[in-house]
Amino acid sequence: MNNLKKIGLTAIAASLASVSAHAVDLSVSGGASLSYTSNGNGSSATNNPWGMSDTANFSASGELDNGWNVSFSLGLDGSKGAAASPFEDRTLSIDMGDMGTLTLNGEDGSSVTGAMDDKMPTAYEETWFQADGPGNGAATNNMWNYSNSVVDGITIMASFTPASATELESSTEVGVAYTGIDGLTIGLASGTDSGAGLTSEVDNTTMYMTYAYDAFTFGIQDNDSDSEVADADEEYRAYAISYAVNDDLSVSLGMSDLDYEGTSTTSDTTQEATAISASYSMGSMSIGATRSDVENASGNEAHDGAGYEINLAFAF
Repeated sequence: MNNLKKIGLTAIAASLASVSAHAVDLSVSGGASLSYTSNGNGSSATNNPWGMSDTANFSASGELDNGWNVSFSLGLDGSKGAAASPFEDRTLSIDMGDMGTLTLNGEDGSSVTGAMDDKMPTAYEETWFQADGPGNGAATNNMWNYSNSVVDGITIMASFTPASATELESSTEVGVAYTGIDGLTIGLASGTDSGAGLTSEVDNTTMYMTYAYDAFTFGIQDNDSDSEVADADEEYRAYAISYAVNDDLSVSLGMSDLDYEGTSTTSDTTQEATAISASYSMGSMSIGATRSDVENASGNEAHDGAGYEINLAFAF
């Protein structure tokens, strides 16, 4: 009798495994790249200019009985090192149809304002390459994101960052993107950051607009960070244009100012950056290059200069 039970349980387990295997689509992709980087603005120490990155991406998806779709993604990043977690972009998403998509970012998540901090068109890198960026927004492991595009041309977004060892308090952010006019994209987001290292809350607002016409894409961006700490506000302005020469070659030019509210000449002088970038693809291989000229890098009036990077990437 016990043998019959074992046989029956084994058959059921095999049947369930078979059903799961047919219900889930599993894919693996990856890539590797090598780069040469030079920094001449004095904002960081001189390091080995040669670099390498590599990532293997695993993704799986399946449909539930109610029509919802569940997807999972996981990246293995060799550049993170053995001492740190080797994972990146670890997500679990539930697509609920007209009710929107709910995502738990297990690692390397970004809040709504963080995802919109610089949406300017570029062929490779941002204008502030090798200098201080406009990054804002709360972020930690195991944070939530939500999006809904049920209305044509409008996507609403929200993020919730729970209080944790890296977040002093929980943070909520909201945003909206409009694409109802051909070629035009407008984004707006706001929220409060209470992350680690902050002695008080920072209210972040970001707005951007891009317009694609023929092979050109134009962009303008405006970010504001309002801190409860005196003389700690920041304002970011950026302008950029990109041009697709053909399906494989693109070039771009961008300018940005990052204004610090304080008066220190070593940390509060307005950072000004201009960058030109280019990218070229040939099948699974791509080449990206950028040169950035920065004045007052990271707010320090003594840190002026140019930097560049050339990157050769392969997708598998």
